[in-house]
Amino acid sequence: MNYLSVNQLSKFYGDRLLFEDLNFFIDKGQKVALIARNGSGKSTLLKIIQGIEPPETGEVKMAKDLHVGFLFQEPQLDDLMTVYEAIMNADHPLLRTSLSYEQVLEGEGDLSKAIEDMDRLQAWDYEVKVKQILSRFKIHHLEQKVGSLSGGQKKRLALAILLLTEPEFLILDEPTNHLDMDMIEWLEDYLSASHITLLMVTHDRYFLENICNEIIELEEGKLYRHKGNYSKFLENKLAREENIRSVAAKAKNTMRKELEWLRRQPKARTTKSKARIDAFDDVKERASQRVKEDQVQLEIKMNRLGGKILELHNVSKSYGDKLLIDKFSYKFAKGERVGICGNNGVGKSTFLNIIMGLESYDSGNLIHGETVVWGYYHQQGLQLKADKRVIEVIKDIADVIPVGKSSISAAQLLERFLFEHGQQYQYVSTLSGGERRRLYLLTVLMQNPNFLILDEPTNDLDILTLQILEEFLMEFQGCLLLVSHDRYFLDKLTDHLFVFEGDGKIKDFNGSYKEYMQFAKEQGRANVEEVIKVENKPEVKENVVKAETKRRMTFKEKQEFERLESEIDQLEQEQSDLTQKLSQGDMNLDLITEISLRIEQIIAQKDEKELRWLELSEYSS
Repeated sequence: MNYLSVNQLSKFYGDRLLFEDLNFFIDKGQKVALIARNGSGKSTLLKIIQGIEPPETGEVKMAKDLHVGFLFQEPQLDDLMTVYEAIMNADHPLLRTSLSYEQVLEGEGDLSKAIEDMDRLQAWDYEVKVKQILSRFKIHHLEQKVGSLSGGQKKRLALAILLLTEPEFLILDEPTNHLDMDMIEWLEDYLSASHITLLMVTHDRYFLENICNEIIELEEGKLYRHKGNYSKFLENKLAREENIRSVAAKAKNTMRKELEWLRRQPKARTTKSKARIDAFDDVKERASQRVKEDQVQLEIKMNRLGGKILELHNVSKSYGDKLLIDKFSYKFAKGERVGICGNNGVGKSTFLNIIMGLESYDSGNLIHGETVVWGYYHQQGLQLKADKRVIEVIKDIADVIPVGKSSISAAQLLERFLFEHGQQYQYVSTLSGGERRRLYLLTVLMQNPNFLILDEPTNDLDILTLQILEEFLMEFQGCLLLVSHDRYFLDKLTDHLFVFEGDGKIKDFNGSYKEYMQFAKEQGRANVEEVIKVENKPEVKENVVKAETKRRMTFKEKQEFERLESEIDQLEQEQSDLTQKLSQGDMNLDLITEISLRIEQIIAQKDEKELRWLELSEYSS
């Protein structure tokens, strides 16, 4: 069944043509990602599909009576509502009934009517889902005003509401922004379900790799379709670019011969020669085809790092009763590349601010090397003046910039950083979010740092810009300290991790984030942020390698495996019996509350046992 058809769509942004004659469709069960450069029109395309903006030409058709759910980059929520009111405003019968039942359990409303409504809509299983999703996205305080939430909390609330309304077709704009890594991985599993139909814009390449079965690429106003996931997209794109180069090279050779022939001809033309002259224009067009090979070119004139770089000795930091850093010690060596991961609110940004001297610490000692030149990219620093032109932002720092053994102008530097001549005279207010971040990053790199600290640099950057940034950072010879929820980015650029576990604990894990996840699973724990217990980095690396070797179950593990199957069946039966008992409607409030709590305990126990069962099942074959 066809859910979405886009036919001959064209759109201008001012005088600039964003795209022309776009055609594509999405059928039920497809999981499609849209990839494009920042500023090329992908957000505009989503707005046209949503009916927010009209196209110049063409039309968008949705299947009749289709329930479509949209997730915007900026959530459309009423700041004056409470979180509870915002969820109820979704006007989904099962959702409203389940939340009303929860409020009755808190002592508000008519219990018998609430139970009757739950029975009538068969909402008991759905009520468990409501609790799971709200808990997963850390939405606990339902009476809190939406206006008091941070941008990240609003995004999580909007995503939770969207999933709870169970749309048939999901259209998501950067769904992983502002999510913790465990939330991202849960969402990845959720969206992978076969019944979900999906169109999304995301820069999370593991997300693309694991979820999508088709990628549509918007480049220079044209649409390219790639069947398969992110790996297949890269293969297809490489093949297309190589083909363009091959066609252009052959056409140039033909054009050279044609040009020689034209120059030898007398002024009088035969019909045959006129046709050949006309064909010359086609050859010329093919010969002028080229692959747009954008690459950030910036040679940092980096000062040499001395022996002492950065040392932390028993550094501690608290906010009131909340301990963020507990006696952390570490000495940085030359060329270290460290990733930082952990849930939101556990102290990652505070840690960076302490290093940079922007926040004080409670106890311990922190020593900066005398030769260190800092480059700090952080969210609070992204305060570019909207009324300035792009080139003025750079000239405010310097008109001439030293690179390597020479120097270049501000305009030349901007061109190297993918801001073409015409774009340099645009106002900052006209740039996309990703273009602003790229400009801000350039202002940081202009300081010629030898120690780079990057706090979530990947937010709002398109995949192509991310690839370019990665290439630059791979060549960077100084120290790198990187905070990111982008798992692909972390894996590619860092050698080991500082894992912020909460309660002030920071553990050093010797390996990539992917290895860290694997190690956590091998420990048989569900919450990866609470399991890494690393004291000796080389031993951890050795253990990870050994664990990757295929092995068989031990006798005790076989017994445990069989026992788990029986225990899971028993828990499922108990859950079913209790759910049926709840629907009878002849119990008092205390008993209902007791049964509801027991169902929650059963679900938690099942999750733990199923995870262990899956772990052991890998050794059963």
